[in-house]
Amino acid sequence: MNLLRRHPVAIALVVLLLVTAFHPLPSLVDAITGSAPGDVDLDRPTLYVLFAPLSNLLDALTFLSMARATWALVVWVLAFATWGALRRSPAPVTVRRRVGRALGGGLVVLLLGVAAVLLPRPVPRLTTTNAAGTVIDYHTHTEASHDGRPGWTLARMAAWHRRQGFEATYVTDHNIVYDGSLPAPPDIGISLLPGVEWSVYRLHVVAIGPVEPLARDSFGESTARMTRIFAALERQGALSVASLPEYWRNHWDDLGALVVAGVDGFEIVNCAPKALAFPSAARSEMITLAAGHDLLVVGASDNHGWGQVTCVWNVSRPGAQGFSNNRVFARPLALVQGDWQPWNAAVSQPWLMLRSLTWSERVSWLTWVVIILLYRAMPRRQGQSAGFGILARSLGQRPRREAVPDQIPT
Repeated sequence: MNLLRRHPVAIALVVLLLVTAFHPLPSLVDAITGSAPGDVDLDRPTLYVLFAPLSNLLDALTFLSMARATWALVVWVLAFATWGALRRSPAPVTVRRRVGRALGGGLVVLLLGVAAVLLPRPVPRLTTTNAAGTVIDYHTHTEASHDGRPGWTLARMAAWHRRQGFEATYVTDHNIVYDGSLPAPPDIGISLLPGVEWSVYRLHVVAIGPVEPLARDSFGESTARMTRIFAALERQGALSVASLPEYWRNHWDDLGALVVAGVDGFEIVNCAPKALAFPSAARSEMITLAAGHDLLVVGASDNHGWGQVTCVWNVSRPGAQGFSNNRVFARPLALVQGDWQPWNAAVSQPWLMLRSLTWSERVSWLTWVVIILLYRAMPRRQGQSAGFGILARSLGQRPRREAVPDQIPT
């Protein structure tokens, strides 16, 4: 009971780590069938597992939808600020110091959000036993896009993909055609394929293959005019894929018109924050629609250089056409974003994150909890400041024997 009273957060975390182990989420899910695949897996680097609490936390922040990220940020900032302001201290605490603690608590949350976007770190890598397939990304960006990260060159984008197991990617900058004439550096070992993302009337269309410039004004002002872009891309020999979240938010009632006009496929998973809100029920409808018309379904990182980890991979079979051409594998933490209410993100996202842990990651979490508990439990001399040196000295210190008086008192 004394341990529970002194370290309630650590004990609660241990309990959650053990409870979530009985109902875990798989590392990957086949986004088309909804089952855990047997021929692909995620290979987590040693450093990723060693610092699993930080790695998993930053991944969980990356996989928040926009609405859930907003709610989580507000709730966590308020919670950490309140905890910082009300935290007890042996010495009297001034109002100024409490305000500083409150601001510091909120700042921790903001820094974690920035780290999730910008901090270089180890990331899981897709491995597959399917030698006949190519691990590919259908939708990504460089600094050439208006919202691309400055300095996010073709080489950096290609290296980012290679670290996560991709063998090829289409380069689909906003309204800027990539014709494949600038390949990736040979030492990176990934194919950069031609593509573009056209912004037309309330829709983004990812065009892949032998793309050429188009006059986008010809496909504006109405849905009827917009749908003509699919025939124009077909004449070029390119494939057209409707991107998330635009077709879901703006053209859900027009899907039949898009199919009749000649769209070649739809994204069913997209790692961008707005697109992560795509609900499972809508995804199931799209899969049924695509299967009925033999249309391509894909997942997309939609990376603009701002995130360090992806949530989706495609394994494409050469020679196959239409619906059977592609398998989409995604992190379950990303797939469920559209099925949870935004207001509970501060609680549900950590819960889903803990359920997603592998046993190696779970052991890493437990190890760090024990290390921190040992550090907190080590006695300090009066006036001695906190520091890991206390833990090292305490672990290596031999107990002193009590002095025995020379004379026995009478």
